[in-house]
Amino acid sequence: METKLLFMLGRPFSPVYGALMRMREGCYRHGLFTSERLPVPVISVGNLTLGGTGKTPMVQYMARLLLEHGYKPAVISRGYGGSTKEAVNVVSDGRDVLLPADLVGDEPRLLAETLPGVMVLTGVVRRLPARYAVDMGADVLLLDDGFQHMAVARDLDLVLFSADHLAGNSRIFPGGDLREPVAALGRSSCFVLTNVTDDNKQRADRFGSLLRQRFPKKAIFMSSVRVTQYVQRDNADRFTLFKEKPVACDRALALCGIARPESFKKTLADCNIDVCDFLAMPDHHRYKEADIARIRFKIKKQGARGVVTTEKDMVKLGGVELGVPVYGLRLRVEVEKELTAMVLTTVSGYLQKKNGSTGLE
Repeated sequence: METKLLFMLGRPFSPVYGALMRMREGCYRHGLFTSERLPVPVISVGNLTLGGTGKTPMVQYMARLLLEHGYKPAVISRGYGGSTKEAVNVVSDGRDVLLPADLVGDEPRLLAETLPGVMVLTGVVRRLPARYAVDMGADVLLLDDGFQHMAVARDLDLVLFSADHLAGNSRIFPGGDLREPVAALGRSSCFVLTNVTDDNKQRADRFGSLLRQRFPKKAIFMSSVRVTQYVQRDNADRFTLFKEKPVACDRALALCGIARPESFKKTLADCNIDVCDFLAMPDHHRYKEADIARIRFKIKKQGARGVVTTEKDMVKLGGVELGVPVYGLRLRVEVEKELTAMVLTTVSGYLQKKNGSTGLE
């Protein structure tokens, strides 16, 4: 209700914001602003809407895919929610995780922890960490949440829509969910409908048909996510992985600080986790002492045997002692093979063209 009220209050300002975004895009299109072309292929994973569309699992999938095919990918993120003011922050050099979540943000830290062998860098002006990653030896760059960041040129522009939310109320911010006018989708390479399930498949198909009518030359792919493991973390940042649901999840306090807590509720139900209470925090919320005290109170009041949360929230909680086991749900994305082929073809095609232009075999 609160979000709907904010959107209603912001609606008179939507035309102004939309006009500014169209003007900004026009400045890039006509060369008044320039997009920096880096010497390696760049893949952007982004979205048109506010809130969660499954970008983090998709970036994880892309990074692992590229790593498995012999590339040296680096993830470039703005580092939203981090406190550091440094222009370039190496969260992971591909070997070690170097910086904490409070400095660089929860998502970059999670990516660094779950992607061994992949460099993860942050910086508000993303071309700076992007250049640094290339100097470190990266041969492919993944822009996390990069659709609106036009200062870095890209070779593949993936725009994600969650099948649970799609385009929201289809109004431009601050009167709605859209970061830009729908016409901005014209600069994308393809669309990916994420979190597709049996329950929302028909709705996703209808939305895909609408996108196809408006943008007939754009490829549209479907993807889904599933829980693959339960992750337990200790105060020394050591991890224990469980494939089967732990006994403590038979009566658990669930908590999350994400854009769409309802999606986490659905995941818990799909995993048959018995939730005795649910605590939703704002997106990218930093847990403070008062929050920890509140969580402990709810655990005691409800007689919870464990805490279940997202992996991003587990990163933010760190190794804090709650008196019961804490488990994070590890997600893995599943995509259509045609999308995988598009990514690999884009990268190999870029490198072949680059090598050919320099006379290399």
